[in-house]
Amino acid sequence: MKRFLFCLLAVCTLTSAAQETEKAVVLDEVTVKGARTIQKVDGQWIYPSKQQIENSANGYSLLAKLTLPHIRVDEAMNSITALTNLGTVQVRINDIIASREDLQTLDMQGIDHIELIDNPGVRYGEGVAYIINIKVKKPVSGYVVGTQLTNTLTTVNGNESLFGKINYGRSEFALSYDLDYHNFKGEEYDEQATYELESGDITSIHRYSLDKQSKNVSHNAQLTYSLSDSNYVFQAKFSGNSDIQPQRSNAKMAINDVPYDERSSSSSSSPSLDLYYHQDFHCHQSLTANIVGTYIKTTGDTENNERLWLGDGTSGIGADYRYDINGRTYSLWSEAIYENRLKPFTISAGTQYGQRYSHNIYQGDVEATNDMHTSSLYLFSQLKGYLGKLSYMGGIGASRRYYRQGDATQDFWFFRPKFTINYPLTNRLKVKYDFEISQHTSQIALVSNVSIKQNAMETILGNPDIHPNRVISHQLKLSYSTPRFTSELQGYYRLNPHCNMEKYIRKNDHFYQTQTNADNECNFFYIHTYNQWNIIPDKLTATIYGGIYRFFNYGEDYTHTYTSFNGGSSLQAYLGRWTLGAYADNGWNFMEGEHRGHQAPAWYITCNYRINDAFSISLYAQHPFSQHPLTNKTEVVSRYVQKEISQHCHDYGNMLTFKLSYRFDHGRKYRDIQRAMNHSDKETGILSK
Repeated sequence: MKRFLFCLLAVCTLTSAAQETEKAVVLDEVTVKGARTIQKVDGQWIYPSKQQIENSANGYSLLAKLTLPHIRVDEAMNSITALTNLGTVQVRINDIIASREDLQTLDMQGIDHIELIDNPGVRYGEGVAYIINIKVKKPVSGYVVGTQLTNTLTTVNGNESLFGKINYGRSEFALSYDLDYHNFKGEEYDEQATYELESGDITSIHRYSLDKQSKNVSHNAQLTYSLSDSNYVFQAKFSGNSDIQPQRSNAKMAINDVPYDERSSSSSSSPSLDLYYHQDFHCHQSLTANIVGTYIKTTGDTENNERLWLGDGTSGIGADYRYDINGRTYSLWSEAIYENRLKPFTISAGTQYGQRYSHNIYQGDVEATNDMHTSSLYLFSQLKGYLGKLSYMGGIGASRRYYRQGDATQDFWFFRPKFTINYPLTNRLKVKYDFEISQHTSQIALVSNVSIKQNAMETILGNPDIHPNRVISHQLKLSYSTPRFTSELQGYYRLNPHCNMEKYIRKNDHFYQTQTNADNECNFFYIHTYNQWNIIPDKLTATIYGGIYRFFNYGEDYTHTYTSFNGGSSLQAYLGRWTLGAYADNGWNFMEGEHRGHQAPAWYITCNYRINDAFSISLYAQHPFSQHPLTNKTEVVSRYVQKEISQHCHDYGNMLTFKLSYRFDHGRKYRDIQRAMNHSDKETGILSK
């Protein structure tokens, strides 16, 4: 028996070294411990500690404890935000694009590791900057039921969820339901604006809120059935969300001390059906197919009676302005991927195809019927493998975008080459270089032919002639990793020639905000460092990160540059059943076109107590010691229009949120499985204020 264990331990150790992984391997009473962060050609693998998993109520709680580079996780508000302007964050569970409900009902006991992909390959399409892929073992028996009740003690805000999963043989049935609500009364808005009229005169305007409120009640439900064996998976997911009470915003405003009202209301419902199939064949080959159908119904109304009085107050600009929206969106998305895992490389190729039709009717002071037909075709092939110590990933994608709206049509082909190499300078020190040419496609709403009045002086104007643009990026990263310390130094440079940028047009002393390509160019680079130190192993972890960012914006008739510092830090302490945490960042400060944006800073203090394996309670203090924290700040530096807008919210200050988590499972056993699905549509194509 001892000889067998010795041989088994030797084989496991050699295999781990060959794959360049340092995951802890436990064999009876023999433990080999290694680094919890493993660098890969497209990112890194993170192995959460036992304490992190046991003291996390759901996926948001676990990801917040990891303090991932460039990503902010708010476990109280169930949100994940990219602290860069590189693209979106996509969260997956076993390669499935995960919804919020999936993260809230995540099976924590089955988690193996987290894959953070910070330079996604051509396999993932465009517009995705970061992928968080949570690898979870597949349950094959037993059941789990649970609930999470989240309520803010200092204002009306909460999320109540129920879920259940049962496994029988090769089948799994899962059901979840969420109720969301909020009523924020302490919102504040302040805007200082100047407009240069055609006569050369300057008009100064001060807009501010007197009483502002927003509220919403909605519910979300998911029903999932999956059938799987050792070599295949079939899954069907039906999900839907709908507003029980529409999203409402009511504001009593003032312009140059003259009161006026702003009101808006919107309601939506969106059922979605997702069908997925994955088949493993002999000789390390696999085939994946996925098809998703989504329907979105949207209704809403907006009212603004702002008037700007001139001279002696007997004449002015502006009038009552109101319109209604009734929209329908139908979309179909499909994907097929072939993969062959050879040695020492893996070949993958596939295609994605999508169709979307939006029919939006504007009535009232905006009279328009907007019909948009869009389709997309994406083809890709990718090679990933090793050449001695050198790991590489290279691929090319080709995409076709077709768009039709009335008499306006667009048809574009783009090619997306991408190449990444990773080389270990030493056992601890690695260098990685990434090059990519991709494309940026504007939101559907921005290419509509609808114009919406924003206030007495401004109108936002859609531009059907906007076309996609190329994005060229270079990235160089140096990483150092030990079992207790991880450090990264990263340089990034992005070029956006002929990009879609904001432009103000002056006509008859009214100002139209639109988007153009023209000869615009928007470039930026940054130097960023990220450091994480396990001060006391499995007890105390500290993280600090930050970087210098430089932005260059070249428009048709302007040049704007901007330099900013973006950074943050966190501290996590694991004290038996207690988990204490603190997090702070200064937001994301950037400049794009004629807008200088300041994403609000955030600082949290968290406390979690695990009563037993079933119960845990958490308390979150958000923005402590602040009565009116900043929620957003924007500056406009156009030739004709200059603004400084700041928004604060009293209800976000000294916010205390309490969460009760209950989870009971019985007879759970696991095995590994891989899959990739869940691509529900979110874009409605509606242009709004």
